[in-house]
Amino acid sequence: MDTMRDRFVPVVSRLLDEDPRVAVVLAEIGAATLEEARRRHPDRVINVGIREQLLVGAAAGLALTGLRPVVHTFASFLVERPFEQVKLDLGHQDAGAVLVSAAASFDWPAGGYTHMAPGDVALLDTLDGWTVHVPGHPDEAETLLRHAVAAGDDKVYVRLSLQSNRRPLPVDGRRFHTIREGRAGVIVAVGPMLDAVLEATDGLDATVLYATTVRPFDAAALRRATGSAGTDVVLVEPYLAGTSTAAVSEALADVPHRVLGLGVGRHELRRYGTVEEHVAAHGLDAGSLRERISRFVTVPMRV
Repeated sequence: MDTMRDRFVPVVSRLLDEDPRVAVVLAEIGAATLEEARRRHPDRVINVGIREQLLVGAAAGLALTGLRPVVHTFASFLVERPFEQVKLDLGHQDAGAVLVSAAASFDWPAGGYTHMAPGDVALLDTLDGWTVHVPGHPDEAETLLRHAVAAGDDKVYVRLSLQSNRRPLPVDGRRFHTIREGRAGVIVAVGPMLDAVLEATDGLDATVLYATTVRPFDAAALRRATGSAGTDVVLVEPYLAGTSTAAVSEALADVPHRVLGLGVGRHELRRYGTVEEHVAAHGLDAGSLRERISRFVTVPMRV
């Protein structure tokens, strides 16, 4: 199966052919894979070199001229390093763009901590008006990327990862989807965490919601689910643990509830290892999730 990033290149190339408003801005990373598209559209595929602040600033300038820029590099270089430009050039100027990241929280462990970005979504949460898509499969990534480009002049972040669920699900860029219904607790699985959550909760009488668009947060879906399953909520996110706990608390502000945020820990792992070893070290493998979820929620077995 191809990866989400493998899918990005042909999709964005087709978007360049289909829509004269689309422009792609790169900071060296990924430039070689889009060379054919650059030859067809030399004025709309721009490589600024290894200058990430300029990457975002140039995208904002293109947006102010009426184009729809798609901006791509590793998450740490797209959100963290040029954060001032994201805040001011895009946010303060109300200029829309589609930021498409790669490498997620720790998809390239050999790159070290400079190439990891578990705090990217939490950082964007400090800003107003961002839509955040977290696909769990390459097919979903394609759908959500097309949604993002078509979203007028909105500010959209699409978080791509090497981690993937085995099968895609229909996604619409707005709502959470109910995967399993139960009576004791709600588990919200974000993007590529779904397969591990389903394995971890196999046989447990819990509701599982699947989220690929996390901002805006689908409060209505969560409230519906807690109405029948109880108000113990577990978030399983592929980025910084607890990123969406405030969104859950806001959605359930008028009812007593408990929320547990599972995700990437704040403690820095100082060994490269593999992606799978990082997943296990952060307690995001199915076995660890089952233990942590069961400790928090009294979840009876299905009969």
